[in-house]
Amino acid sequence: MKKFFKLALLLFLLVSFKPVSSQDTIRIVTLDEVVTTGTRAAIDSRLLPVTVSLIENATLTEQNQPSILPTLAEQVPGLFVTRRGVLGYGVSTGGSGGIKVRGIGGAPNTDVLVLIDGLPQYAGLYGHPIADNYQTQMAERVEVIRGPASLYYGSNAMGGVINIITHQLQTDTVITNIHLQGGSYYSLDAGISNQLRHGKWSESVGVNHVRTEGHRDNMHFDQTSGFARLGYSVSQNWQLCATGNIAYFNTANPGTVAAPILESEQHILRGMATLSAENHYERTNGAVRVYYSGGKHRINDGHKEGETAPATEYNHTDLMLGVSAYQTVNFFQGNHTTFGFDYQYFGGHVWNRILADNTTKDIVTKTQYELAGYVDFRQQVVEWFSLDAGVRLGWHSVAGFYYAPQAGLSFQLPHDAQLKAIVSRGFRNPTIRELYMYAPANDSLQAVSMWNYELSYKQYLLGGRLRVGANVFYLHAKNNIETRMIDGKPRNMNTGELRNAGAEVEISGRVWRGLMLSANYSYLYMANPVVAAPEHKLNVSVGYHHDRFHIGTSVQYIAGLYTAVGATPQKENFVLWNAHAAYRIWKGLWANLQADNLLGTEYEINAGFPMPRTTLMGGFKWTF
Repeated sequence: MKKFFKLALLLFLLVSFKPVSSQDTIRIVTLDEVVTTGTRAAIDSRLLPVTVSLIENATLTEQNQPSILPTLAEQVPGLFVTRRGVLGYGVSTGGSGGIKVRGIGGAPNTDVLVLIDGLPQYAGLYGHPIADNYQTQMAERVEVIRGPASLYYGSNAMGGVINIITHQLQTDTVITNIHLQGGSYYSLDAGISNQLRHGKWSESVGVNHVRTEGHRDNMHFDQTSGFARLGYSVSQNWQLCATGNIAYFNTANPGTVAAPILESEQHILRGMATLSAENHYERTNGAVRVYYSGGKHRINDGHKEGETAPATEYNHTDLMLGVSAYQTVNFFQGNHTTFGFDYQYFGGHVWNRILADNTTKDIVTKTQYELAGYVDFRQQVVEWFSLDAGVRLGWHSVAGFYYAPQAGLSFQLPHDAQLKAIVSRGFRNPTIRELYMYAPANDSLQAVSMWNYELSYKQYLLGGRLRVGANVFYLHAKNNIETRMIDGKPRNMNTGELRNAGAEVEISGRVWRGLMLSANYSYLYMANPVVAAPEHKLNVSVGYHHDRFHIGTSVQYIAGLYTAVGATPQKENFVLWNAHAAYRIWKGLWANLQADNLLGTEYEINAGFPMPRTTLMGGFKWTF
C-alpha cells in the first residue's frame, strides 16, 4: 500500500501537470487565504504544500455554538470530535472532546495539537488539550492543518494542528458584542466582549458563562471563562502583545446507561498567558514569545448505585512554560526561509486527598523539558512552481534526540487551479502519564512517529466565488503506545501500528447573491480501526444571508464510526439534521434560533452514552 501511494503520487505529477503557456497565464488575484499555521509568518496558502482549512469568524458564530469544536467537526473533512451531551466535554473517565484527524488522535487525545495564536495548549501531565477551553467568543478565525505539522510545532502535532487565532482589529474602531440564549435541558449561554483599536493601542476582552442540566441525570455542566488580548505598536516595525485566558468549570460524569455512576464530579481550573514581541520589515519578520499554561484538577470518580463512595479524591496541578522564537527572511526574490527555536518545560504534581481526615498521599511529581531548532526553506522557483523543504531537530529529556523532516511541491495551474504534493514526518513524545503514572507506567517508552504522503488539488470557479478541492493521503504510524498484558499485568508498550489511507473532497463558496454552499466528504480506510474515526463523513450546509435575516441548515452523515474496538467492536451509522435562523430586530440587535438533531436520531459517539434527541436554543445577540 505504501509503495502504491508513492508511485501514484509520482505518476499523477508527471501525467497531469500541464505547464503554463503564454496563452494560459495565471491570474494573480486574491483568491486564496493568507494563513499563519502552515508557517510561523503570514503567507498565501497557495505557496504551502500542507492542507489547511480556514474557518472564518462568520462561520464560527453563525450557529451560536459556545465551543468552536462542533463547527470544526462540520466544516473540516477528516476531522471528528467526540461528544456526549448538550454542552461541555469534561475530562477523565467518560470524558469527551477527543479529536481525531484522519484517524489519528490518541487516547486520551495526544496526537492532535491545539494552539492559541500559534502556541501549544495541553495539560502538562497528560499531554492532551482540554476541550472546554476553546470558546467561540475568543476566536477571530481557526486554521486547521490536516496531517503532520511537527516541523513547526514539534511533539503532539502528529495528526494535525488546530490553531485558534484571537481577535485583533486592523483599523481604529470599537466593537461590543452581547449575547444571551437558553434552551433545552435548562441550558444557558451568556457573554459580553469588547474590541478596541485606537492609534497604537488595541484590546480584545470578554467573559462567557454556559450551563446545562444535561439530558441525563447527574450530567450537569457549568463553566465561566474569560480572555484578554492587549497590543501596543512600539513603532511601525515592532509590536508588543499580551494575551491570557482563564476558565473554571464543574461537570459530572453519569457513567454509561448500563452502569450509571453517582457523585462523579470534576472541578477544573485552567489558564494561560503569553507575552510576545513581533517585528515586521520589508524583507524579514518574526517574533519572540514567552508563554505559560497550567491548571488545577479536582476529581471524584464517584460510585455505582449500592456501592460505597470512594475514600479518596484525585488532585493534580500541572504547568507548561515555554519560549518560542522565529525569524523569516527573504534572502532573494520568491524566497521565504524561516529559522526557529522552541523550549518547553512541563510537568506537575499528582496526589490523592483522603476524604476522612483530609490528609494527602502523593502519586507522582515529575517535570520534563524539550528544546528544538528548525529551518524551513520555501522558494517560488517560477511563477507557477514553488518548493518547500525543512527539518526540525530536537531533544526530549526522556525520549532523547528526534528529527522531523518535511518536503513538498506546489504548482499554480491554469484556470485558477493548484496541485500540491507533500511528504512529512510527525511525532509525539511519551507523556508523563504513560511513563510514570498508574499501573501500566513504563519509563522506557520511545516517541511515536508517523510518515504522511499526500497529494491535493484545488480550483476556483465562477470568478473565484466557488472553491473545490480534493486530496488523497496515506499515513503509517509506528511505535504507537498501547497498553498490553505482560506477565498478567498491564504495561504501556511501543507495539502499536497504524496504516490509514483515504480521500477528502470539499466545495464551498457563494453560488448566487447571498446563497452560500459548503459541503465536504471524507473516506478513511484503517488497517487497524480506532474509536471516533468514521469511515465515511459527509456534511452539507446551505445558508442564505440577507440584510434583515439569515437562515441555514446542515445535514451530516456518519457511517462506520467505531465506538468500541477489540473483542466486541461496536459501530454507529447516523444522520443529523440541524437548522438555524436569525432576524435583525433593530440595528445590531438580532434574535436567533438553533435546532439540532431535528430528526430525533438515536445515536452514540461514546459507547454507552446516548446523545440527546432534538434540542433547541434561542436568544439574542447585540453588536454595537
